[in-house]
Amino acid sequence: MEAREVYSVKVRAGKRTYIFDVRATRNRDYYITITETKREFGGEVSQKQKIFLYKEDFVKFQRALDQVIQHVRTDLLPDYDYERSASQSEGESEE
Repeated sequence: MEAREVYSVKVRAGKRTYIFDVRATRNRDYYITITETKREFGGEVSQKQKIFLYKEDFVKFQRALDQVIQHVRTDLLPDYDYERSASQSEGESEE
């Protein structure tokens, strides 16, 4: 399966970068890859993790992600200032 990238969003978060890529197969089927890279002090990539998310799992994945984020925000860390944290890192996000 030879795939080509059709859309990408990169999120820089400190020493980590998250890359969300939409890829297309030759048969015009689409899937998402989510890549996390970590950088060491010298700027070299020390670790790279990748998962593949297929269209038949999009809804289940999104629901589970929303559920665990909501649990952390509501039950575990309700006093954390998520908006402040997001606005501080706005300069680190790019499409």
